[in-house]
Amino acid sequence: MLNARGSRDRVATAVDLANTWRPIRGEDDLASLPQLRTFLDGRLPGGGRESWALTDDDLAEVRAVREAVRAVLERAGTDAAGAAEILNAGLRHHRVTPTIRRDEDGWAADVTAADPDRPAAHLAALTLGALAAVITTLGPDRLGVCAGQDCRATFADLSRNGSKQYCTRTCAHRAGVAAYRSRRRSD
Repeated sequence: MLNARGSRDRVATAVDLANTWRPIRGEDDLASLPQLRTFLDGRLPGGGRESWALTDDDLAEVRAVREAVRAVLERAGTDAAGAAEILNAGLRHHRVTPTIRRDEDGWAADVTAADPDRPAAHLAALTLGALAAVITTLGPDRLGVCAGQDCRATFADLSRNGSKQYCTRTCAHRAGVAAYRSRRRSD
C-alpha cells in the first residue's frame, strides 16, 4: 500500500471529499454535475476534463464513494475493524488493485481502479487507498471527526505526534476560547 506520509495529496482529497457534506448545516457541495466537475478538477487524472461526459450516475457513484470515505473517517478512531470493513468493501466494489511501479526514489506501491472510464472508480482508488495507507502505517486513530462543538468536519492527522483533535486551527481556537470563558465564569 501507499506510504501515508508520501500520499498527503491523496489523503487531503479523501478528507476534502468527505467534507463536501456538512451534516450540521445540511449543505452538500456534490449536489449537481457542475459541482462534481469542480471537485474532480485537478484531483484525478484528467480531473474535470471535458472528455468525461459526467452523468447523474457518476454523481451518484461519487456520492457513494464519499459516503464510504466519510464513514471510514468517522469510525476509524473508535471502531477500526468496522472502518476496515468499509474500506475493504469499497475497494472490492470498485475493483481496486495494488500495483508496484518504479519512480524517481525507487519502487513504490500504488493502487489503481480496474475501470478507468469511471470517475468514481478513480476516486475510490485514490481516497480509499490513501485511507488504508494511513490506517496501516500510522494507525486508525489518525483519522477522525473534529472535536469542535458545532463541527462534524473530518480530518486525517499525518503529524509526528498524532494529537490532532480539530479539523482546522479555527475550530481549535474556538474550543480554546470557549474553555477559557468557561473557566473564567466558574472563578
